Amino acid sequence: MVLYVKAAEILDKIENKEGAIKTLVYNSKFQNIKQLYALVCETLKYAKILEEIITSTGLLKQNKLRMNVAKVLVYDLLIGRGVKCGGSWKALIMKHRARLQAALARLKIKRKVSRNEDLLPKASQAQGKQPPRYARVNTLKTSQEDVIDYLKREGYTYLGRASSLEELQQLSGKRFYCDLHLPGLLVFPAKTDLHAHFLYQAGHIILQDKASCLPAFLLNPPAGAHVIDACAAPGNKTSHLAAVLGNRGKLFAFDLDPKRLSTMSTLLLRAGVTCHELANQDFLTLNPEDPRYSQVEYILLDPSCSGSGMVGRMNELTDSPGSVPAQRLQSLAAFQLRCLNHALCFPRLQRLIYSTCSVHEEENEGVVRACLREHRRSFRLVPVLPSWPERGQAPLTQCLRASPGETLTNGFFVAMLERRSPGEQEDELTSDEDVISFPANSDVEAESHDPSPLEAEPAPTASKKKRKKRKKKPKQQQEN
Repeated sequence: MVLYVKAAEILDKIENKEGAIKTLVYNSKFQNIKQLYALVCETLKYAKILEEIITSTGLLKQNKLRMNVAKVLVYDLLIGRGVKCGGSWKALIMKHRARLQAALARLKIKRKVSRNEDLLPKASQAQGKQPPRYARVNTLKTSQEDVIDYLKREGYTYLGRASSLEELQQLSGKRFYCDLHLPGLLVFPAKTDLHAHFLYQAGHIILQDKASCLPAFLLNPPAGAHVIDACAAPGNKTSHLAAVLGNRGKLFAFDLDPKRLSTMSTLLLRAGVTCHELANQDFLTLNPEDPRYSQVEYILLDPSCSGSGMVGRMNELTDSPGSVPAQRLQSLAAFQLRCLNHALCFPRLQRLIYSTCSVHEEENEGVVRACLREHRRSFRLVPVLPSWPERGQAPLTQCLRASPGETLTNGFFVAMLERRSPGEQEDELTSDEDVISFPANSDVEAESHDPSPLEAEPAPTASKKKRKKRKKKPKQQQEN
């Protein structure tokens, strides 16, 4: 029974965006990690099918079971190797075995398939290789050179800095590269398991997807700066920011969930972070005029999102673009826009990174466009990492996107906004690419966000005499 309790708890945490699947499994302290991991992954893979069977048989209505508990039990009964527990749960599930088996048989007939795996979407059946295993060197505790030397002594082969994504795809065995885009990021074959390794346990390396390393790297606050991590838990980006700061400065980190904040506190302690100030508080309730934040010039905003880009959470199987309800996307986009607008109200803010682990335009370019409509006189969208292979959807190609197929990472989105200098404000507003407008009656609200493409409105133009005198300043192209 403990196996199913733990598996259901992990499924709950995945739904609540509390971590990647492997991390949650290893942190569960369950005795048989491989058994638990396999059950969670397979249940996630068949989640939609299991939910359909459970709903059609009325299993939850007749018994006091939560959906995720029912999923893991029904998976093992119908698809796995049989229910592996005794007691009341086994008696309950065996009581309904005939009805559940009949529901599965009807589903196969309806979809004209004979095998369980044929019930999965074609995209899931054709799922490619997982992204490589990424490990960020925690420079608060060690150096890249020391980590590489330690791994060499354990029999690993260091291949130097990668020159292409193809090289990362071909990794195998105990061979690893330094990433071609991000310094201090080591790349291993996808199936490399470092959770029990000394370097991870001691906080010398952080197991973090490459795309998740982009926000802190691009924000790049100087040592001594005051920084806000607006929606901080579970804390990998916070520890990365602290490393960029060299633990010098002030790092304000906020999260509304006390459990996630407690987990984050433990993570930061292991990582050697000392410049932080954690608060169990909603970022939207902060007063930008509060003297405590009077020196904040950098903000990292990674708000709650659909999580649709997270390969490690099996969302490529369970959260396809068409499976997220439109109303939920609208609600998330409205919340994200409120957070972004609020962040831009901090009076000393110079640079902001907005990121999500979502693949949906509504949560990404749509939010940025809506924000620029209101704040374009004060802030501009900055091009970042020109060498990055996947860009934001046109016309916001200054932004970055990431995906398993294009960048060998989780699905991700990053935009950088910077405050305009007084001298550039009026001139640059005449550029068409900076001016964003909405169709009529399309203000972004929780229940009425319009995800359709937005047309550019005519930019204000100067008179002919003034235009002759005025010299345009070249736009900055930045690669952090």
